[in-house]
Amino acid sequence: MKFSAKLCGAVAAFAFIAAGVTRAEIKLPHLLSDHAVLQRDTPIHIWGWADPGETVTVHVHEQTRTATADDLGKWSLWLMPEKAGGPYTLTATGRSGGAGVTLSDLLVGDVWLASGQSNMEMPLNGFPGSAVIKNGLEEIAHAALPTVRLLRLEHTTSEFPMDDISATWTECNPQTAADFSAVAYFFGREINEKEKVPVGLIDTTWGGTPVESWISLMGISSDAGLMPVFRSRALFAQNLADDEAIRAKEKRERDAAEAAHQPPPEQHWHPNPASWEPAALYNAMIAPATRYTIKGVIWYQGETNSDPERAPLYVKEFPALIADWRRAWGQGDFPFLYVQISNFYSPNEDWGTIRDAQRRALAVTHTAMAVTLDVGTKDNVHPPDKQTVAARLALAARATVYGERGMEYSGPLFREATVEGSFMRLWFDHAASGLTSDSAPAGFEIAGGDGKFVPATAKIDGSTVVVQAVGVANPKYVRYGWAGWTDANLFNKEKLPASTFTSK
Repeated sequence: MKFSAKLCGAVAAFAFIAAGVTRAEIKLPHLLSDHAVLQRDTPIHIWGWADPGETVTVHVHEQTRTATADDLGKWSLWLMPEKAGGPYTLTATGRSGGAGVTLSDLLVGDVWLASGQSNMEMPLNGFPGSAVIKNGLEEIAHAALPTVRLLRLEHTTSEFPMDDISATWTECNPQTAADFSAVAYFFGREINEKEKVPVGLIDTTWGGTPVESWISLMGISSDAGLMPVFRSRALFAQNLADDEAIRAKEKRERDAAEAAHQPPPEQHWHPNPASWEPAALYNAMIAPATRYTIKGVIWYQGETNSDPERAPLYVKEFPALIADWRRAWGQGDFPFLYVQISNFYSPNEDWGTIRDAQRRALAVTHTAMAVTLDVGTKDNVHPPDKQTVAARLALAARATVYGERGMEYSGPLFREATVEGSFMRLWFDHAASGLTSDSAPAGFEIAGGDGKFVPATAKIDGSTVVVQAVGVANPKYVRYGWAGWTDANLFNKEKLPASTFTSK
């Protein structure tokens, strides 16, 4: 009996030890998975979880590094910079002999994070029933790119910064690309082709979301001038009280129209309330990625902030987002390339103010903007030509990030206006080759001291434009392409469109 008791005790002790070994399992974040792309030419961050005090050894390519898990079970290490290449295998093992992790088919190249709302989210297969991508089916059929990898995050929100996601990397093929951001895919395809390096694309997007949802609470609270963000949220929350009753009323109206064989009534769009919470998308869809080494960001957002009450704050919010993300990644002023919102008939919204705020954000270092006034559609907020949008982002990347010389990458950008009697002469950057338009230059307005803008006639004079308006003898201000849907048609000789601007 005594021997049996001792034996049972030994078995129990062994079971306890074995359980301890099981608990020593090494875990990596989902951002580090098979088929991932690791950022080249810069220290590469590898991190994860293990038992507190566990020593973790990571081996990839010709490098081996170790780290010790802290008292919360977190560990972190950095690999030395690697040149573009692969595929490689990564192993992470613990000293205790517990279950390790092996990742395969890793490439080293450039990682670009794509974010924003629906025009960045819009996948190659389009939005069913509302918008399609130009030549979408053909593009999908040819989307087999072995050295391009895709990571698409699911929509999710959080009240606090999360440390992991649920998605993992995939190879780029017709099946995976079909549901991936078209702008990001076309951008990555061109960078992959022109720069001859593997490209990893992270698609973290959510249609119909405001910029403040993508900024951390620390980022918003860093500037007292951003406090109106919380007033906007308060007004939004007040309107939610009757949301269920409104939806029920709208359903009755739709049912009645259907029964009467009438077209469905025009009704308001109802966004996901959680997706409009300040910092909610940053916490869930950006914060987990901030530990992953990247090359830069491409961004397309602004339409949701175009309400006349909200639009004036965008000039502060957008630069705050850029600064916030750069602080969180801790990689310095990494490239931030973005799209100026396009051309769309929106009579009750202030798209001009948003576009001009985006233009002014070019004062932030290492930024570039793709102007898309010429590819918009009057009656659909989702233009189908995402190829041109991505090509202009890629052009900016090739010129400003990859150092390709002798390449004009931007349309004309307003520099200053000088008064010449009843005329105003406008000067532009990125217009050294001269200016052009497909007909008489349109989309210009001028104002006198009263600040009331009226349509102006314009003519191109070399690399400048001269404008005037009947009834404005002493012009003081000028603006261009201000309406949501505008006939603005000024380009440089490289056929890149001029940006919306105001001198006021």
